[in-house]
Amino acid sequence: MAWWGKIIGGAFGFLLGGPLGVVLGAALGHNFDKGVASLPRDEGLQPDDRERVQMAFFTATFSVMGAVAKADGRVSPNEIDLAKSVMEEMALSAEMRKTAIRLFNEGKDSSFPLDEVISQFRAECQRRHSLMQIFIELQLQAAYADGEMDAAEERLLQHICRHLGFSESAFRQIERMIKAERHFGGARAAPKAGPTLADAYDVLGVTSETRDEEVKKAYRRLMNQHHPDKLVAKGLPEEMMKVAEQKTKEIKLAYEQVKEARYMR
Repeated sequence: MAWWGKIIGGAFGFLLGGPLGVVLGAALGHNFDKGVASLPRDEGLQPDDRERVQMAFFTATFSVMGAVAKADGRVSPNEIDLAKSVMEEMALSAEMRKTAIRLFNEGKDSSFPLDEVISQFRAECQRRHSLMQIFIELQLQAAYADGEMDAAEERLLQHICRHLGFSESAFRQIERMIKAERHFGGARAAPKAGPTLADAYDVLGVTSETRDEEVKKAYRRLMNQHHPDKLVAKGLPEEMMKVAEQKTKEIKLAYEQVKEARYMR
C-alpha cells in the first residue's frame, strides 16, 4: 500500500515523472512538468523501484483503457459502464476506483500522449514480459467486456502491442485466451455459455494436435506467468492481485478440462 500512500501524499511526481507522471498528476488535479527527472534505475527492483513500477502500471492500465474506448471517436455510456465493471472485478478500493475513472477520462482526451505513455511504460517494466502481457490482457478484457471488439479498438490494440514488442501472432494468441476465458467464470463470464474443449485449448494457447507433454509445459508456463506473488514482485500493484488470482483459476480449470478429455495423468 506504500505506493498508493505516496500518490495520495503527492510525492508520485518525483517517483514517476515523464508522460505517466503528467497523466497521473492531471488525474489527481496536479500539474507536473514533463521534464521531471526519473529516479536512477537499479538492475533489480528494489522497494522504491517496485513502487515506481506499480504506479506506472496503475496509471498506464486505466488511461490507455480510456484511449482504447475512444478509438472509434466516441465513448458510449455502455463503454464507461463496462470499464467500471472491469475496475470492480479488480476489487479496487473506492478511492482507487475514483482515481482509475479519472485516469480513464484522461485517456479519452484528444491530447492524451498514447505513444509516449506506452514507451515509458515499456521502459519502466524493464523488459518484464509477463507484466506487459498482463497489461495487454487487461486492455483486451475491457475491449471484450460486452462480448465483442470493434475494428478501431482492434487496430489501436495491435498498435499498442507492436509498441510493447509483441508480435501479431502473440496478440492473436492473447486475444483467443481472453475470449475463451469468458466461459470459465468470473465477472466477465459469457452468459449461459459453459466452456467447451476448444475454449480450454485457447486458454492454454495450444490445440487438439499438441502433444501431452507440450500441453503440460504450456500450462506450467502460464501458471508461472500469472502467479500473483511473482507478478507483484515484478510491479503489479498488490491491490490488483485479484486479477492474477482469477486468471490462475481459469487456467487451472482449462487444464483440468483438457486433462480429462485426454485421460492425462
